[in-house]
Amino acid sequence: MKVLVAGAGWAGLAAAIELTKSGHQVTVIEASRHLGGRARALEVKLPDGSTSTLDNGQHILIGAYSETLRLMREVGVNPQDVLHRMPLTLRFPDGNALELPDWKNPLIKGLDVAWGVLHAKGWNWADKLSLLRAAALWRLKGFECEPHTTVAALCKSITQPVMQMLIEPLCVSALNTPADRASGQVFLRILKDSLFASTAGDMGSSNLLLPKTDLGSLFPQAAAAWLAKRGCEVRLGERLTKIESLSNSERAVRISCRRTDDSSTISVEKFDSIVLATPPTEAARIARASGHSTWADAADALQHEAIATVYAYAKDAKLPCPMMALKSSPTEPAQFVFDRGALTGQTGVLAFVVSASQGDAATIEQQVITQGQKQLGLPSLQAIQTIIDKRATFACTPALQRPTPQITPKVIACGDYVQGPYPSTLEGSMRSGLVASHSVQAELPSANH
Repeated sequence: MKVLVAGAGWAGLAAAIELTKSGHQVTVIEASRHLGGRARALEVKLPDGSTSTLDNGQHILIGAYSETLRLMREVGVNPQDVLHRMPLTLRFPDGNALELPDWKNPLIKGLDVAWGVLHAKGWNWADKLSLLRAAALWRLKGFECEPHTTVAALCKSITQPVMQMLIEPLCVSALNTPADRASGQVFLRILKDSLFASTAGDMGSSNLLLPKTDLGSLFPQAAAAWLAKRGCEVRLGERLTKIESLSNSERAVRISCRRTDDSSTISVEKFDSIVLATPPTEAARIARASGHSTWADAADALQHEAIATVYAYAKDAKLPCPMMALKSSPTEPAQFVFDRGALTGQTGVLAFVVSASQGDAATIEQQVITQGQKQLGLPSLQAIQTIIDKRATFACTPALQRPTPQITPKVIACGDYVQGPYPSTLEGSMRSGLVASHSVQAELPSANH
């Protein structure tokens, strides 16, 4: 069957791979000139005048991202070659730290968490016991809570030092939503699948996986090459403008596309099914233009959170470990800093991440540079480039009603924003793409033969 995938981000590429594996004729179109959507490579100039490949935002994966790791292997990328694996570590410049041991297969899942908590630096016994009691209660309740519970309410029995050093950084990095507004249920799902997973997997479910290469090389480029080798057409610079359902006898939909460089309509084509793998605002526009305003209203109703990545340079910049946590505040907003020299060989380059960021780029950049100079002791630190994605993720709030994947039986939406158990993450994107591919095949005429 002929299937169109609109959008060459991680979700769209995942859907295209699964559909191609099932023998369908897949065409992928992408409005931009880049693969990877919000997780892609970016060329920037360094202070010395040289050009370097960074990313449009610093990302991190965890070992629990089972579908992401599987699809990377599917297209020929070995995760062990491109990802730096390290046990969950939150080490602060002042010496406070929570570090889980590097146990490959603990006899009891969660025992490594208990060991890390008991040996944490910067907490007293009351702090440690408050966290262990809360974690035991979460396990006892099957990692479930009332739908309207926030992370802050979920953790009300946990002491303030633990909230500041662990819960709040984990929450804002995983859900990109502050703890007082974030969904307690989604937070528990992340904890269950990572820290307390029943199976660890070959990369260790709770381990941090930090990219050692640019995001384009991590998956999108290999995925496009894999698809092309199998006859899938990938067309960049082409935007889907409208979807029109045809008669039931034709069992097809007609789509209109235009080039993004000259706005001219270049094709009107028929497909058996459409996977809409665009950002929610673009998906809502297409759905509304195609007569599906109810679904478009649900997508438009999502609130969004921004993420800022400040790339900075100091000749003598070298962190004690590839990723460090920072003490954040309204005037020192970065929660984490990454040593690109240790990860990618880009010596002296640091990436500061401000999740759920607020404010303009110039203000954030100045605040982060001052924060880095102060907390890391790098007086020569200077900004390279600041990237703010104002719609980086949806706000993962309690009892959030996310759009359904199915717009019509022949048009399926996918992306980290559609209904699913995960927040706005790469794994959420990949899983959504797989769900979309399965939904498409359930609706195709050939599925019953």
